[in-house]
Amino acid sequence: MSDFKKESLHYHATGKKGKIEVIPTKPYATQYDLSLAYSPGVAHPCSEIHKNKESVYEYTGKGNLVAVISNGTAVLGLGDIGAEASKPVMEGKSLLFKIFAGIDSFDIEINQTDVDDVVRTVKAIAPTFGGINLEDIKAPEAFDIERRLVEELDIPVMHDDQHGTAIISSAALLNATKVAGKDISKIKIVINGAGSSAISCAKLYTLVGVKKEHIVMCDSKGVLHKNRTNLSSYKKEMVTDRSGIETLGDAIVEADAFIGLSRGNVFSPEMLKKMAPNPIVFAMANPTPEIDYDLAVATRDDIIMATGRSDFPNQVNNVLGFPFIFRGALDVRASKINEAMKKAAVEAIANLAQEPVPEQVIKAYGLKKVSFGKEYIIPKPFDPRLITKVSIAVARAAIASKVARKGISDWKSYEEHLMHLMNTSSKLMRMLIDKAKTDPQRVVFTEGNYLSVVKAASHAYEQGFAIPILLGDKDKIQSLMQEHGLNKDLQIIDPRSKDQANTVEKFADQLWKKRCRNGMNRTESLKKVLNRDYFGGMMVENGMADALITGYSKKYPTAFESIIQTIGSKGKFVAALTICITPKGPLFLADTALNPDPSEEELEKIVLLAASLVRRFGEVPSVGLISCSSFGSANLPSSVKMRSVVASLQKKYPHLCVDGELQADVAINNELLREDFPFSKLVDRPANTLIFPNLESGNTAYKLIKETYSPTMIGPILMGMNKVAHITPMNASYDEIINLCAFAVVDAQKRKIRR
Repeated sequence: MSDFKKESLHYHATGKKGKIEVIPTKPYATQYDLSLAYSPGVAHPCSEIHKNKESVYEYTGKGNLVAVISNGTAVLGLGDIGAEASKPVMEGKSLLFKIFAGIDSFDIEINQTDVDDVVRTVKAIAPTFGGINLEDIKAPEAFDIERRLVEELDIPVMHDDQHGTAIISSAALLNATKVAGKDISKIKIVINGAGSSAISCAKLYTLVGVKKEHIVMCDSKGVLHKNRTNLSSYKKEMVTDRSGIETLGDAIVEADAFIGLSRGNVFSPEMLKKMAPNPIVFAMANPTPEIDYDLAVATRDDIIMATGRSDFPNQVNNVLGFPFIFRGALDVRASKINEAMKKAAVEAIANLAQEPVPEQVIKAYGLKKVSFGKEYIIPKPFDPRLITKVSIAVARAAIASKVARKGISDWKSYEEHLMHLMNTSSKLMRMLIDKAKTDPQRVVFTEGNYLSVVKAASHAYEQGFAIPILLGDKDKIQSLMQEHGLNKDLQIIDPRSKDQANTVEKFADQLWKKRCRNGMNRTESLKKVLNRDYFGGMMVENGMADALITGYSKKYPTAFESIIQTIGSKGKFVAALTICITPKGPLFLADTALNPDPSEEELEKIVLLAASLVRRFGEVPSVGLISCSSFGSANLPSSVKMRSVVASLQKKYPHLCVDGELQADVAINNELLREDFPFSKLVDRPANTLIFPNLESGNTAYKLIKETYSPTMIGPILMGMNKVAHITPMNASYDEIINLCAFAVVDAQKRKIRR
């Protein structure tokens, strides 16, 4: 069993089952709450809905609820595997709806394959939902099912397999022709693949300007032409009148664009050479494109290419479209998703790629520059502007085409509402890992004898965002790898082995010279470098590794002592910051691990270090200094201290958004702040960076958040070190180690650029 397969099964099987859950949205703590939620109180909204069916949107969650429905007959890459086997995919789609657009979703797997039965079933459950997303239903049945549901239901229905790829690739095609200097009405296109997605692509291409007579479609038997027999009614719509072309190789001669929706490695370099100048190639088969990206760009230096993969430029990813299309459709209560709305989505996505790219997107992907051109014809999937640009375009098109049952009078307020829905927190880790992948760094894990550490290192290596080095007993580590099916290619170093004797002597000399005036003798330095934490620190110090991760098996102060003695700090002051990625966004908390009772001067340093780190995550620091009082409501020592620090910072750094002292709830709750303290600098930007008066409060806060809300955690992150070294919490989870490793890599990348 492959490492990735094992990790996938482990991901799905551990913890709470499934990838989505139902949580209450109304109070339920008291008997009175329950009497409102259910009997007898629930009778009143029921009566109102009975009188006016449209009021269901007012009193229930219908307006923000989408059904993801499949019968499992055409699951991507797996084929007809049945309803139950398709459930993990549908749960995943529901998760994407939520994290990208704030849309609630139920996955529904139907054990029906007959068109009439599927339509009947979906229609029967439709009153529950504000929209229907059909998924992984095979052609030609998918066409009939979608057509009938669109006609017979009064809520938005879309088969994303058909239209999602069509919408995103249409946007890419518009921009590719612009970059290539081609007229879209004159380009000749060859589409390889004739399934539901391919046919939908062809139809939408004509809507954005391609001439139907300029499209040639091929299936596994060759070109769809008028002499072919036994074609489905949908394939017959796509036949060409051109004569003398039977195969893909025939059709591609002097073609301007190749669209691949078939299988890997079917488009050869020889075929690519036959295309017209500045060829457009969308090789969208996954995981193996119709032609390898590197091979294609080596064959034609004038190529403009897109794939379905995230590791190459121009990823055609449906997540650029469906969450935001449904968001716009739901928000105006559209009765359907029509051609005008699809075209609006295409144009919004295409236009967004032509706009200047925000710095946070460039930083998140680890790029120096991103601008419209051959390698950027469609936006990045994590571009936060997608929700506003696409959803608003779709909503406007629904209103203009008269399928909306609810208008929007204040578009600025609607845009602000959409931005609030954007769950940037869920993307932060993915963006961090994507950035790490651009230039993997060598990370030494000093506790290689522990399974969780080896698993995390193996994952980082497999995912390509780090080059791990494990320190420990080689036999023990290899035994763990063998027993748990982990990657055996990781480098292992045992400081106590004979082959490291010279390195140990060298490190001991260096450490002694560093610490001899701090009471360390040569014998002690030799003893210390045999300790894996000291050995790993000296590896980083000597450029044999770019970053260090420790802490799994020891208390934080113990781990810190070895790091500070080997690597040292920049300005003789180090602080620790923990990132809690919550559903409302990331919170940056400091100090959470090091300084027991920082002075005012030290607190200023913590604020500046934290603000710098927040900016590296593409966020704007909004700093609240936390206490048990707000703006002088108490005069306890910690309150006075924080108040004084704020005054000093606001004088020295007027452009830094910092305020306090504040109670924690006021700092992050904009309504409370606006109501009670409208003069605060944080009133328009709730604090995302919380600075605590002492270690006790900072450490308690982050651990309470961790245990109560189970957010994604990164850290504690060491700020102010000479080189990259970070300490995990003791007995850290597998995910915590991975998250800190990804940050360490990005941290090392930054320092590498500075050097």
